[in-house]
Amino acid sequence: MTDVLLLDFNGVVVNDEAVHYEAFRAVLIEHGLALDTATYYADYLGYDDRSAFIEAWRRAHRTITGELLRVLIEDKAEHYAQLTAGGVPMVPGVSAFVRAAAERWPVAVVSGALRSEIAAGLAAAGLADVVRAVVASEDTPLGKPAATGHQRALALLANGAGAPQRAVVIEDSLPGLDAARAIGAGCVMLATSLGPERLRSADAVWHDFASHAPAELEPFFRPVAGPT
Repeated sequence: MTDVLLLDFNGVVVNDEAVHYEAFRAVLIEHGLALDTATYYADYLGYDDRSAFIEAWRRAHRTITGELLRVLIEDKAEHYAQLTAGGVPMVPGVSAFVRAAAERWPVAVVSGALRSEIAAGLAAAGLADVVRAVVASEDTPLGKPAATGHQRALALLANGAGAPQRAVVIEDSLPGLDAARAIGAGCVMLATSLGPERLRSADAVWHDFASHAPAELEPFFRPVAGPT
């Protein structure tokens, strides 16, 4: 039975949820909408850009078209690029932890971020060569809490073999935790975006990777349905 490790990206590899908030808020302001920090972290954390803008327009009782959605996502990506032009902060200890973990298990990133943002972040963290698969927002029609992205990652890591797998997911958002549970995986939450008290239903809660080793994940691997 193959064990695999699935990582979220924002708040797990790069510590940039605050940057995403600022980029998202900037686009909303351009369209006459407001958003405060508390609402973002309570209601939008873990959503991909598509789901976040659809929800914002729903709350404003506005109609959002496919073309407008495309423009909004592009505008947010531009704001994000400007805000991170000087680099993006990493979650403490992530590079050493993931490199060590990749010596034990296949590793994939499953995220609602854009593929270009993930590629840049993995390169900056020195992890592009050890992450075997990436599932980005462009790769799945449904973001978290749907498990579509995690299921796709399992299929990619199985490499067509269809073998049963056990998995652990590392996340920072409640939609991410729900997606991990939907595939039956164990889940370790990082308290990089939410307080530990909100993450108690996870198998474990860590502040970051700095004081942890991959061996600590062993008790949390659980069988998940293999790709069909």
